[in-house]
Amino acid sequence: MEGNGKQAENLDVLVSTQKVIKKALDKLGYPDEMFELMKEPIRMLTVRIPIKMDDGSTKIFTGFRAQHNDAVGPTKGGVRFHPNVTEKEVKALSIWMSLKAGIVDLPYGGGKGGIICDPRDMSFRELERLSRGYVRAISQIVGPTKDIPAPDVFTNSQIMAWMLDEYSRIREFDSPGFITGKPLVLGGSHGRESATAKGVTICIREAAKKKGIDIEGAKVVIQGFGNAGSFLAKFMHDAGAVVVGISDANGALHDPEGLDIDYLLDRRDSFGTVTNLFKETISNQELLELDCDILVPAAIENQITEENADRIKASIVVEAANGPTTMEATRILSERDILLVPDVLASAGGVTVSYFEWVQNNQGYYWTEEEVEGKLENVMVGSFENIYNLSKSRKVDMRLAAYMIGVRKMAEASRFRGWV
Repeated sequence: MEGNGKQAENLDVLVSTQKVIKKALDKLGYPDEMFELMKEPIRMLTVRIPIKMDDGSTKIFTGFRAQHNDAVGPTKGGVRFHPNVTEKEVKALSIWMSLKAGIVDLPYGGGKGGIICDPRDMSFRELERLSRGYVRAISQIVGPTKDIPAPDVFTNSQIMAWMLDEYSRIREFDSPGFITGKPLVLGGSHGRESATAKGVTICIREAAKKKGIDIEGAKVVIQGFGNAGSFLAKFMHDAGAVVVGISDANGALHDPEGLDIDYLLDRRDSFGTVTNLFKETISNQELLELDCDILVPAAIENQITEENADRIKASIVVEAANGPTTMEATRILSERDILLVPDVLASAGGVTVSYFEWVQNNQGYYWTEEEVEGKLENVMVGSFENIYNLSKSRKVDMRLAAYMIGVRKMAEASRFRGWV
């Protein structure tokens, strides 16, 4: 029974996040009060949103917005529409956003939002009403200098546009800096849509250098074929890597000679599913254990656990999803000398370009795609080097090193403000 309890704790994203934060603060020499401040969001709002459905009925949806810590600046983070959204998950994700902002040195704290719903079962009009209803419910605690939402799981630039319009109506002035991930014509930034995958690609390239692996000809497996996974597959394919496996919610595809990525991208539907078109598929679990050089979990939490960590054949694991590797699995991979690039670093490209978008909105001057990519490259390479060097000098794994760097700025700002 105890074993099951321990395993459940490992899979509890909030508990495991708090454990690593505690470890990072201890390594940096901060007192217990700092952990008490950091272990939960400073603000957590739960809202109920009544929505008129197309059939005339009214359905009540539950939504959340967590603001982890605003000592450094406004909080920032996505809004996900998903049937499995929980308060605990939203809290943990807001803490991760704080860490990401610290890692890439942005003037933000972490925020996160979510609505318990299944957008796949909703019409366009119902989604619009829900998006607007959510903004009305949280409008008091968000804004360009308070908390800046963005896209996340099952949300996109159209949903951001509806949210922006609703906020502008409530505030009675146009404030594009209230939200990021918007369409270009409404003040979005070039490169935002592919930013997370671009950041992951940069991390893969830097990790491959450390391991002496040539990207050209390297075998890559990508779990997940949504926004990040599909762009990533394309970037890897274009860089000369051989993508031997991909997966979506329905299953996985494997070809040791390499998959035809352009064909798959062409055939995927709006939710990123493509495997249902094929007869010969494998399971997501089999996909993770394929023979490859680089494994990229880009789907959901808790995919690499103590159950399968010793069967991972990749030399490098780069986490494009949030929390795909449990703490115990992280330890096993580290002992096996597998270079694990943690989620808080690998997927920080999205929040970095969101920051660029906010800066452009605030100054009313917009950059070219080349400028955005050049700035992203500098930020990601610098952040990777800092974390890799700290992990070597302090003899800790990359995850703990990332948490140490991620938490430091927030802890310093909280100390200077006199909170702790």
